[in-house]
Amino acid sequence: MKGIERLRTAEDLGLIRVNEPLWLHSRWRIGGVADLFIEPLRADQIARACACAEEENVALVIVGNGSNLLFSDAGLRGAVLKIGRKFSRYTVKDNVITAQAGAWVPALARTAARMGLSGLEHAAGIPGTLGGLIYMNGGSLRHNIGEIVRRVWAMDRFGNVKVMHNAECAFSYRRSIFQDADLVILQAELICQPDDPSRIRQRTLEILKERKRKFPLKLPNCGSVFSNHPELYSNFGPPGKVIEDLGLKGFAVGGVQVSQKHANFIVNLGSGKAADVFKLVSLIRAATFRRTGIYLECEVRYVDERGRLGPLHTFLDEAN
Repeated sequence: MKGIERLRTAEDLGLIRVNEPLWLHSRWRIGGVADLFIEPLRADQIARACACAEEENVALVIVGNGSNLLFSDAGLRGAVLKIGRKFSRYTVKDNVITAQAGAWVPALARTAARMGLSGLEHAAGIPGTLGGLIYMNGGSLRHNIGEIVRRVWAMDRFGNVKVMHNAECAFSYRRSIFQDADLVILQAELICQPDDPSRIRQRTLEILKERKRKFPLKLPNCGSVFSNHPELYSNFGPPGKVIEDLGLKGFAVGGVQVSQKHANFIVNLGSGKAADVFKLVSLIRAATFRRTGIYLECEVRYVDERGRLGPLHTFLDEAN
């Protein structure tokens, strides 16, 4: 705990809280307590936090809005660095939006629509930060944020900032280089296309209406749990359909349940734990494999007690 105390008392890291409940920072509303929680306001504070954590050998996990994260029930023996609304400024010039990583994606989409800039409509209902969206190359309706990214400013754990062009980000389906490189996304430049604001608004409203119809928006969840698999999709359909065909829609383990509205969502009924999610995901993957011969992989990322972060399914063997 000496390292945590030194990090807590380090000079000018931003807003710091001790013993922060992580369920407050996950859309699943699940998670234990983190030893330390830091919200930076500036890039130099991010650099200092990374350097201090490295020097003190403290696990440091970088998060956004937690819309795609499951935290351990045991919390985190280390520090969380949240890049959110305290680091969310953005500007618009001509058809270019330059935004910090903590910018709220629905707000960016609304601004773009109001200014007659198309390209973010598909992300209007995604409850996350720009940094998180770029990290996952997220999107909907067969679109992803990588389509409009021109450049990304990213910092390594030693405070060096690199400007990466689109090709260097290695965007693919729910993938980017940031999942493999130890880099902190600071800012991005998005290239939009001019269009009539009323047409953009109409498309956005239709997308939001469809999301409301299809997805469980009233119960805590982390969006799509499983990613599409080309072979599975061709032979059996998308993960939600496969899970529904298995009769698992509405199936519950502990305090979590396969959504009765969309089977690729797992909702927290109010008392859900990470352990419940693990059990339910394991059950779904086993049942899907028996039916299709394919193991589903998770879009959702898990953060364990030691600060390791990765796709949830990669932690399942350790849990069993």
